[in-house]
Amino acid sequence: METKNSSVVTEFILLGLTQSQDTQLLVFALISVFYLIILPGNFLIIFTVRSDPGLTAPLYFFLGNLAFLDASYSFIVVPRMLVDFFCEKKVISYQSCITQLFFLHFLGAGEMFLLVVMAFDRYIAICRPLYYATLMNPRVCYALLLALWLGGFAHSIVQVALILNLPFCGPNQLDNFFCDVPQVIKLACTDTFEVELLMVSNSGLLTLLCFLGLLASYAVILYHVKGQSSEGKRKAVSTCTTHIIIVFLMFGPAIFIYTRPFQALKADKVVSLFHTVIFPLMNPVIYTLRNQEVKTSMRKLLNHYVVC
Repeated sequence: METKNSSVVTEFILLGLTQSQDTQLLVFALISVFYLIILPGNFLIIFTVRSDPGLTAPLYFFLGNLAFLDASYSFIVVPRMLVDFFCEKKVISYQSCITQLFFLHFLGAGEMFLLVVMAFDRYIAICRPLYYATLMNPRVCYALLLALWLGGFAHSIVQVALILNLPFCGPNQLDNFFCDVPQVIKLACTDTFEVELLMVSNSGLLTLLCFLGLLASYAVILYHVKGQSSEGKRKAVSTCTTHIIIVFLMFGPAIFIYTRPFQALKADKVVSLFHTVIFPLMNPVIYTLRNQEVKTSMRKLLNHYVVC
């Protein structure tokens, strides 16, 4: 992507997560261990869902896609971040910055919309079980998957358009360890009031509305199952609780970051670290640890390959 003629900045300098060398080494070690342990778990979830014929329900289809999205999301920031820990000057080109920003919002919005789809799936399964087989057939599931990918693409294109229309001709230091809209906008050589309002509308408001909608939908589901048998109620509550945990992990940091257009806080970097590195890899794992069918399938799969 090319900059506008009025732009003279061709690269940005990332100030990183911290200036303390000891803290950087500690964070590097922790993220490396976390990355090498949790990331294979996401691929194992994908492989398990794909290979076990007993996990063909829409719930597991969407879980496999959640693991794929989160695993892909983790490659946007983490590899470069780990390399930058050992670089005295952390430089990213304008084009690379825009590319990073695009995929960050493309996959992030895709996951946000996927969580909405998963909530819809649970609502139909629990509140309208007689219509579930009709409403959530394979064709509908693939159509919903296509819709969330297109939605993520549209959201990301708007974010990129906000940046490409801005002139950058002065400061080029980003007070973060990756490129994102709030920090990049503040470096523009123009009044960014309207642009930041658009950012809040496109990211902050959309995220907040989805978050509140998801909480409302799960509240309806939990209210619906309160009169059911103990076994059905237990399973529904367990599934909804897991989804609610993931919703808070996904939407909480995003709301914190994208609903404050005109100020930066010291906590932004820490929240961004969890939002881009820790939580994405944890989401599918949290779900799997609370889902007996997936855990049983994983054990069978691992036993099969260990024996072989």
